[in-house]
Amino acid sequence: MATRFAFDIHATDGRARTGVISTPRGDIRTPAFMPVGTAATVKAMLPESVRATGADILLGNTYHLMLRPTAERIAALGGLHKFMNWERPILTDSGGFQVMSLSALRKMSEEGVRFSSHIDGSKHMLSPERSMEIQKLLGSDIVMCFDECPALPATDEAVAKSMRLSMRWAQRSRDAFGDRPGHALFGIQQGGVNQDLRGESAAALRAIGFDGYAVGGLAVGEGQEAMFSVLDYAPGMLPEDKPRYLMGVGKPDDIVGAVERGIDMMDCVLPSRSGRTGQVWTRRGPVTIKNARHQNDPRPIDEHCTCPCCRGYSRAYLHHVFKAEEIIASMLMTWHNLHYFQELMQGLRDAIAAGRLAAFVAEFHAARAEGDIEPI
Repeated sequence: MATRFAFDIHATDGRARTGVISTPRGDIRTPAFMPVGTAATVKAMLPESVRATGADILLGNTYHLMLRPTAERIAALGGLHKFMNWERPILTDSGGFQVMSLSALRKMSEEGVRFSSHIDGSKHMLSPERSMEIQKLLGSDIVMCFDECPALPATDEAVAKSMRLSMRWAQRSRDAFGDRPGHALFGIQQGGVNQDLRGESAAALRAIGFDGYAVGGLAVGEGQEAMFSVLDYAPGMLPEDKPRYLMGVGKPDDIVGAVERGIDMMDCVLPSRSGRTGQVWTRRGPVTIKNARHQNDPRPIDEHCTCPCCRGYSRAYLHHVFKAEEIIASMLMTWHNLHYFQELMQGLRDAIAAGRLAAFVAEFHAARAEGDIEPI
């Protein structure tokens, strides 16, 4: 087991890379998809079930955990890994995005953000220093800098002002994080869809120095075409020998396009949220299980899938338990979705290692173009 944080690139294919992030809590195979455990749980899943899908790392949320049950309580109970029964690596976001998107009556200043909890209206202050303190109390293996993430579209002036504030906060995050062997701090590039601002942000982050770098401020309303246009240049602005993390992405075709452009890590609530709302993801694209055409279908979601859902349950059964609002519907469909996403990541890793990524991507798009299999 590694005693420090390190990143080794094992193979490349175009701009895509595959390798391993080593941490004291275990290795993370890249490209990696991180299931989201917002409130110390991946909804509808046991930790051992999440691991069985192939996940090497989970994401926890600073904003939600600081409000409930509080970082201090989690620390007193042995830290987030013990608290949620997940022994492998955990990345925690800084809380900045949720403060901007969820909290009421927020007031931002150079110091940080004062806000009211969306849960009970209680008052809080989140600053770079406090975010680092919370993530340390949680015991995060990968800590994210505190930043602001403006929604798009926005003017270049607004994006520039926000980005420069985030870069000042990045320095304060670095100072507050200190020297923590075995733990990593990632900086977050901002700049919206403006290439010059992205370059300025990357230069500021490189000057500070981080263990990894995120491409932030995307998947916030700009659309896939604009996101990919940024990813055509943004990852290349960041250090080649450090992990590159695209925050909050995404759908399977987003993931494939991001990996093609040099991204090593991603996270998204989509697999679990879709599982709870009756959408399952397959090689042929998404399937909406509540549709009437599934009610008498004895086949699994995907006849080639080896997840417990597809091995043991029919579309007809899933249609029934979803319509009946039974908890097992969320459990089975979330398990399938997480399995599919991890299977996709393994396919991407294998393709990069074999130098056949272009063929893999072509096969991926061809299968999706065919669409879901016809009803029987």
